[in-house]
Amino acid sequence: MLRDDPLFYVVVAAVLVVLAILMIGIGGFAKGGEFNRKHANRLMRYRIIAQAVAVVLILLFVWLRRGMI
Repeated sequence: MLRDDPLFYVVVAAVLVVLAILMIGIGGFAKGGEFNRKHANRLMRYRIIAQAVAVVLILLFVWLRRGMI
C-alpha cells in the first residue's frame, strides 16, 4: 500500500513544495509591485529546481516500486 511507503510521503512533500512556490509566484505576479520586481526571478529558479527534484523523486519512486504490487 502506498501509505506504508515513506518515499511516497517524500514525493508528496516535494510536489507540495513545488505547488507552494508556484502559488507564491503567481500571487506576486498578480499583485505586481515591489515584491514581484524583487523576487519573481528567484521564485522561478526555486520552482524549476524544486520541480526537477520532484520529477527525479517521482521517477525513483516508480522505478523502485515497479513490479512490487
